[in-house]
Amino acid sequence: MHNHPSVLGCRIDPLSMAEALDRVESFIEQADPNGSSHIITLNAEIAYQAYYDPALRDLINRAALVTPDGIGIVWGARQLGIDVPERVTGIDLMERICQRASSRGWKIYLLGAEPGIAEEAGRKLQQKYPGLLVAGVHHGYFQPDEEQEIVADIQKTAPQVLFVGLGAPRQEWWIDQHKDQLKVPVCIGVGGSLDVISGHKQRAPGWAIKLNLEWLYRLITEPSRIKRQLVLPLFVGLIIKSRFRGPA
Repeated sequence: MHNHPSVLGCRIDPLSMAEALDRVESFIEQADPNGSSHIITLNAEIAYQAYYDPALRDLINRAALVTPDGIGIVWGARQLGIDVPERVTGIDLMERICQRASSRGWKIYLLGAEPGIAEEAGRKLQQKYPGLLVAGVHHGYFQPDEEQEIVADIQKTAPQVLFVGLGAPRQEWWIDQHKDQLKVPVCIGVGGSLDVISGHKQRAPGWAIKLNLEWLYRLITEPSRIKRQLVLPLFVGLIIKSRFRGPA
Protein backbone atom coordinates (compact mmCIF):
# COMPACT_ATOMS: atom_id res chain seq x y z
CA MET A 1 0.00 0.00 0.00
CA HIS A 2 3.07 2.24 -0.28
CA ASN A 3 1.95 5.79 -1.16
CA HIS A 4 -1.68 4.73 -1.54
CA PRO A 5 -4.46 6.35 0.50
CA SER A 6 -6.81 3.98 2.32
CA VAL A 7 -10.40 3.75 3.51
CA LEU A 8 -10.82 1.65 6.69
CA GLY A 9 -7.44 0.07 5.96
CA CYS A 10 -8.30 -0.77 2.32
CA ARG A 11 -6.00 0.72 -0.28
CA ILE A 12 -7.76 2.87 -2.88
CA ASP A 13 -6.59 4.50 -6.12
CA PRO A 14 -8.36 7.88 -6.46
CA LEU A 15 -8.38 7.95 -10.26
CA SER A 16 -10.92 9.18 -12.79
CA MET A 17 -12.49 6.70 -15.19
CA ALA A 18 -10.16 7.87 -17.98
CA GLU A 19 -7.11 7.46 -15.75
CA ALA A 20 -8.22 4.00 -14.62
CA LEU A 21 -8.72 2.95 -18.23
CA ASP A 22 -5.23 4.16 -19.14
CA ARG A 23 -3.87 2.18 -16.18
CA VAL A 24 -5.60 -0.94 -17.54
CA GLU A 25 -3.99 -0.38 -20.92
CA SER A 26 -0.57 -0.05 -19.31
CA PHE A 27 -1.11 -3.36 -17.48
CA ILE A 28 -1.82 -5.02 -20.83
CA GLU A 29 1.07 -3.39 -22.65
CA GLN A 30 3.53 -4.22 -19.85
CA ALA A 31 2.05 -7.59 -18.96
CA ASP A 32 4.02 -9.86 -16.64
CA PRO A 33 4.27 -13.26 -18.42
CA ASN A 34 4.24 -14.95 -15.00
CA GLY A 35 1.20 -13.31 -13.46
CA SER A 36 -1.86 -11.07 -13.76
CA SER A 37 -2.83 -7.58 -12.67
CA HIS A 38 -5.83 -7.90 -10.35
CA ILE A 39 -8.29 -4.99 -10.40
CA ILE A 40 -10.82 -4.62 -7.57
CA THR A 41 -13.80 -2.26 -7.68
CA LEU A 42 -14.34 -1.51 -4.00
CA ASN A 43 -17.71 -0.76 -2.42
CA ALA A 44 -18.69 0.04 1.16
CA GLU A 45 -19.96 -3.46 1.87
CA ILE A 46 -16.64 -5.12 1.01
CA ALA A 47 -14.60 -2.42 2.77
CA TYR A 48 -16.68 -2.99 5.92
CA GLN A 49 -16.19 -6.75 5.67
CA ALA A 50 -12.44 -6.29 5.11
CA TYR A 51 -12.21 -4.07 8.20
CA TYR A 52 -12.90 -7.18 10.30
CA ASP A 53 -11.20 -9.69 7.96
CA PRO A 54 -7.42 -9.22 7.73
CA ALA A 55 -7.07 -11.81 4.96
CA LEU A 56 -9.58 -10.01 2.74
CA ARG A 57 -8.00 -6.66 3.56
CA ASP A 58 -4.58 -8.04 2.60
CA LEU A 59 -6.01 -9.36 -0.70
CA ILE A 60 -7.40 -5.92 -1.53
CA ASN A 61 -4.15 -4.22 -0.64
CA ARG A 62 -2.18 -6.57 -2.91
CA ALA A 63 -4.29 -5.69 -5.96
CA ALA A 64 -2.76 -3.79 -8.85
CA LEU A 65 -5.63 -1.28 -8.90
CA VAL A 66 -8.52 -0.58 -6.50
CA THR A 67 -11.22 1.75 -7.81
CA PRO A 68 -14.00 3.49 -5.82
CA ASP A 69 -17.02 1.54 -7.05
CA GLY A 70 -19.78 2.81 -4.77
CA ILE A 71 -20.87 6.25 -3.63
CA GLY A 72 -20.25 5.05 -0.06
CA ILE A 73 -16.55 4.64 -0.78
CA VAL A 74 -16.40 8.01 -2.54
CA TRP A 75 -18.12 9.68 0.43
CA GLY A 76 -15.95 7.83 2.95
CA ALA A 77 -12.75 8.72 1.14
CA ARG A 78 -13.69 12.39 0.95
CA GLN A 79 -14.57 12.41 4.66
CA LEU A 80 -11.03 11.16 5.29
CA GLY A 81 -9.50 13.90 3.15
CA ILE A 82 -8.88 11.78 0.04
CA ASP A 83 -9.64 13.58 -3.21
CA VAL A 84 -11.65 11.07 -5.23
CA PRO A 85 -12.67 12.56 -8.61
CA GLU A 86 -15.55 10.18 -9.36
CA ARG A 87 -16.99 6.67 -9.00
CA VAL A 88 -15.31 4.05 -11.18
CA THR A 89 -17.82 1.23 -11.09
CA GLY A 90 -17.21 -2.31 -12.26
CA ILE A 91 -19.85 -2.23 -14.99
CA ASP A 92 -18.80 1.18 -16.33
CA LEU A 93 -15.11 0.23 -16.33
CA MET A 94 -16.00 -3.05 -18.05
CA GLU A 95 -17.89 -1.21 -20.78
CA ARG A 96 -15.03 1.21 -21.33
CA ILE A 97 -12.48 -1.62 -21.44
CA CYS A 98 -14.59 -3.45 -24.04
CA GLN A 99 -14.88 -0.28 -26.09
CA ARG A 100 -11.10 0.14 -26.11
CA ALA A 101 -10.55 -3.59 -26.64
CA SER A 102 -12.58 -3.43 -29.86
CA SER A 103 -10.10 -0.94 -31.33
CA ARG A 104 -6.93 -2.40 -29.78
CA GLY A 105 -7.59 -6.03 -30.71
CA TRP A 106 -7.63 -7.23 -27.09
CA LYS A 107 -9.49 -10.45 -26.42
CA ILE A 108 -11.83 -10.75 -23.44
CA TYR A 109 -13.16 -13.74 -21.50
CA LEU A 110 -16.43 -13.68 -19.53
CA LEU A 111 -16.80 -15.92 -16.47
CA GLY A 112 -19.86 -15.86 -14.24
CA ALA A 113 -23.65 -15.68 -13.87
CA GLU A 114 -26.18 -18.41 -14.66
CA PRO A 115 -25.71 -20.69 -17.68
CA GLY A 116 -26.36 -18.79 -20.91
CA ILE A 117 -25.97 -15.31 -19.42
CA ALA A 118 -22.26 -14.88 -20.24
CA GLU A 119 -22.89 -15.95 -23.87
CA GLU A 120 -25.69 -13.40 -24.20
CA ALA A 121 -23.57 -10.69 -22.57
CA GLY A 122 -20.79 -11.47 -25.04
CA ARG A 123 -23.19 -11.12 -27.99
CA LYS A 124 -24.55 -7.82 -26.66
CA LEU A 125 -21.03 -6.44 -26.17
CA GLN A 126 -20.03 -7.44 -29.70
CA GLN A 127 -23.12 -5.73 -31.09
CA LYS A 128 -22.31 -2.59 -29.14
CA TYR A 129 -18.58 -2.62 -29.87
CA PRO A 130 -18.02 -4.04 -33.39
CA GLY A 131 -14.73 -5.89 -33.68
CA LEU A 132 -14.66 -6.93 -30.03
CA LEU A 133 -13.06 -10.36 -29.68
CA VAL A 134 -14.71 -12.64 -27.12
CA ALA A 135 -12.16 -15.41 -26.54
CA GLY A 136 -14.49 -17.52 -24.41
CA VAL A 137 -17.27 -17.65 -21.85
CA HIS A 138 -18.24 -19.87 -18.93
CA HIS A 139 -21.07 -19.68 -16.41
CA GLY A 140 -20.41 -19.15 -12.72
CA TYR A 141 -22.30 -22.20 -11.41
CA PHE A 142 -19.36 -24.56 -11.52
CA GLN A 143 -18.19 -27.11 -8.97
CA PRO A 144 -14.71 -27.04 -7.40
CA ASP A 145 -13.63 -30.06 -9.44
CA GLU A 146 -14.42 -28.11 -12.65
CA GLU A 147 -12.11 -25.21 -11.85
CA GLN A 148 -8.99 -26.60 -13.52
CA GLU A 149 -10.95 -27.19 -16.72
CA ILE A 150 -12.02 -23.53 -16.68
CA VAL A 151 -8.47 -22.38 -15.97
CA ALA A 152 -7.21 -24.53 -18.86
CA ASP A 153 -9.79 -22.99 -21.23
CA ILE A 154 -8.75 -19.48 -20.22
CA GLN A 155 -5.09 -20.38 -20.72
CA LYS A 156 -5.84 -21.86 -24.15
CA THR A 157 -7.87 -18.90 -25.39
CA ALA A 158 -5.31 -16.39 -24.01
CA PRO A 159 -7.45 -13.28 -23.44
CA GLN A 160 -5.94 -9.95 -22.45
CA VAL A 161 -8.80 -9.26 -20.01
CA LEU A 162 -10.76 -11.69 -17.82
CA PHE A 163 -14.05 -10.42 -16.38
CA VAL A 164 -15.20 -12.50 -13.40
CA GLY A 165 -18.78 -12.11 -12.19
CA LEU A 166 -19.07 -14.40 -9.18
CA GLY A 167 -20.12 -11.77 -6.65
CA ALA A 168 -17.81 -10.08 -4.17
CA PRO A 169 -15.69 -11.16 -2.45
CA ARG A 170 -15.92 -14.67 -3.96
CA GLN A 171 -14.71 -13.38 -7.33
CA GLU A 172 -11.75 -11.64 -5.69
CA TRP A 173 -10.72 -14.82 -3.91
CA TRP A 174 -11.10 -16.82 -7.12
CA ILE A 175 -8.92 -14.42 -9.10
CA ASP A 176 -6.31 -14.29 -6.35
CA GLN A 177 -6.18 -18.07 -6.15
CA HIS A 178 -5.82 -18.67 -9.89
CA LYS A 179 -4.19 -15.56 -11.36
CA ASP A 180 -0.66 -17.00 -11.45
CA GLN A 181 -1.96 -19.99 -13.42
CA LEU A 182 -4.17 -17.92 -15.68
CA LYS A 183 -1.44 -15.51 -16.81
CA VAL A 184 -4.10 -13.12 -18.11
CA PRO A 185 -2.71 -9.54 -18.15
CA VAL A 186 -5.82 -8.07 -16.46
CA CYS A 187 -8.35 -9.84 -14.21
CA ILE A 188 -11.26 -7.85 -12.81
CA GLY A 189 -14.27 -8.79 -10.67
CA VAL A 190 -17.48 -7.31 -12.06
CA GLY A 191 -20.21 -8.65 -9.76
CA GLY A 192 -23.60 -8.78 -11.45
CA SER A 193 -22.52 -6.87 -14.57
CA LEU A 194 -23.05 -9.84 -16.87
CA ASP A 195 -26.70 -10.04 -15.80
CA VAL A 196 -27.19 -6.36 -16.63
CA ILE A 197 -25.28 -6.36 -19.92
CA SER A 198 -27.13 -9.47 -21.10
CA GLY A 199 -30.45 -7.77 -20.37
CA HIS A 200 -31.34 -10.32 -17.70
CA LYS A 201 -31.51 -7.51 -15.12
CA GLN A 202 -32.05 -3.79 -15.51
CA ARG A 203 -29.60 -1.18 -14.32
CA ALA A 204 -30.90 1.92 -12.58
CA PRO A 205 -32.05 4.70 -14.95
CA GLY A 206 -29.55 7.41 -15.81
CA TRP A 207 -31.08 10.01 -13.49
CA ALA A 208 -30.68 7.66 -10.50
CA ILE A 209 -27.06 6.95 -11.38
CA LYS A 210 -26.36 10.67 -11.77
CA LEU A 211 -27.92 11.42 -8.38
CA ASN A 212 -25.96 8.54 -6.77
CA LEU A 213 -29.21 6.73 -5.98
CA GLU A 214 -28.38 3.52 -7.83
CA TRP A 215 -28.19 1.70 -4.50
CA LEU A 216 -31.78 2.75 -3.70
CA TYR A 217 -33.07 1.60 -7.09
CA ARG A 218 -31.39 -1.78 -6.64
CA LEU A 219 -32.87 -2.12 -3.16
CA ILE A 220 -36.37 -1.37 -4.44
CA THR A 221 -36.08 -3.77 -7.38
CA GLU A 222 -34.23 -6.44 -5.37
CA PRO A 223 -35.64 -6.35 -1.80
CA SER A 224 -33.45 -9.33 -0.88
CA ARG A 225 -30.51 -6.88 -0.84
CA ILE A 226 -31.79 -5.35 2.42
CA LYS A 227 -29.43 -7.44 4.56
CA ARG A 228 -26.48 -6.20 2.53
CA GLN A 229 -27.68 -2.59 2.68
CA LEU A 230 -27.86 -2.72 6.47
CA VAL A 231 -24.06 -2.61 6.41
CA LEU A 232 -24.11 0.98 5.10
CA PRO A 233 -24.92 2.76 8.39
CA LEU A 234 -22.28 0.60 10.12
CA PHE A 235 -19.78 1.64 7.43
CA VAL A 236 -20.69 5.29 8.02
CA GLY A 237 -20.08 4.84 11.74
CA LEU A 238 -16.62 3.40 11.13
CA ILE A 239 -15.76 6.27 8.78
CA ILE A 240 -16.79 8.82 11.40
CA LYS A 241 -14.72 7.05 14.04
CA SER A 242 -11.77 6.83 11.66
CA ARG A 243 -12.06 10.52 10.84
CA PHE A 244 -11.78 11.53 14.47
CA ARG A 245 -9.26 8.91 15.57
CA GLY A 246 -7.02 8.94 12.52
CA PRO A 247 -6.65 6.38 9.69
CA ALA A 248 -7.82 2.80 10.37
